[in-house]
Amino acid sequence: MLFGVDIQTIYLVTLIVAGCITVLYILFSDLLDGVVEGVVFFNPAVILAFITITSACGYLLEQFSSMTSLIVFIISSIISAILSSLLYFFILVPLRSAEVSLVYTEQSLEGQIGRVIVPIPVDGFGEVVIETVSGIISKRATGFDNEAINHDEEVLIIEVKDGTLHVKEYNSPFK
Repeated sequence: MLFGVDIQTIYLVTLIVAGCITVLYILFSDLLDGVVEGVVFFNPAVILAFITITSACGYLLEQFSSMTSLIVFIISSIISAILSSLLYFFILVPLRSAEVSLVYTEQSLEGQIGRVIVPIPVDGFGEVVIETVSGIISKRATGFDNEAINHDEEVLIIEVKDGTLHVKEYNSPFK
């Protein structure tokens, strides 16, 4: 008994409440992550997992063992700390670092290799296609030194100005 309530009931109510909060967190995690982004050691998913696992282990140990409530709480906390640490280091950290943005900037195209799909005339514009991790990008291009570049030539993107790629023919050393 704790505060006049059976300890099993406390574990069960805590489990249900933590489970409901976890479901709400899953639904609204983007909002909450933005609010607590600056706090270094505060990860709501790990804290909720710790509380849920502790209450589940505590309930089961209280129900099916004859250990004292203090020992049950200590064992439940240790099990929960181990499982929450595994969740954090082997699931949440890799997921967070695996986020890949499909967005590119024009400056990120500089230095990349592309292929001419519409020939570039002297002092004119053509079109270059660049293959990136986010897909294929097609952009207007002109010769860096106003030179003509034929269809299907590989080009090196020197700079990007006003949405136009300034390119030079690229002679790969591996051909």
